[in-house]
Amino acid sequence: MSWPWIALLALAVVVIVTAEWPRMEKLLGSEARRQRDRERRKAKLRVINTDDDEFVASVQRDLESLPTIEEKETGPGRR
Repeated sequence: MSWPWIALLALAVVVIVTAEWPRMEKLLGSEARRQRDRERRKAKLRVINTDDDEFVASVQRDLESLPTIEEKETGPGRR
């Protein structure tokens, strides 16, 4: 094979890669990785029925155990 054929082959490869780059980026890029990770995390989620009394009681206990900050009365002109 002579050098002009090698150059043409290399040029053809560059043209094909350039033309297919957007599609390859969708499949292999960082955004695709984030999307796959997100789908994997979402697959592990489950729906909790809020009619469950045990769940409601658990949420109320959690809310009651949260620390609170007492708001002080402010004078005129202060917020």
